[in-house]
Amino acid sequence: MTRPLQVYLDDADHDRLERWSRARGWTKSQTIRAAVRALVRADDTDDPLLAVSGMIDGLPPDASTRFDQHLDATFVAERPPAYRGTRPRPTNKPTQRPRR
Repeated sequence: MTRPLQVYLDDADHDRLERWSRARGWTKSQTIRAAVRALVRADDTDDPLLAVSGMIDGLPPDASTRFDQHLDATFVAERPPAYRGTRPRPTNKPTQRPRR
């Protein structure tokens, strides 16, 4: 069920709302409902990734824009285990054939 809501806007905000709504083919009511949902969703902590946002102190100020560069600078990969095949490894010594 929907309920009416009366909102007072100054002329500048009303004009911006009108232009934004008209550009998308929406009514002003649809635009306001979408804005309210977006604002409420931004505060919703049900998303675990959003919940941890801002918890780590001391990150570089450009950590979000240069994430890949920072990750490459700090990531250390483990070496893969040595291959253990069943054949003996070839040596660099020349092999001699038996004389006939």
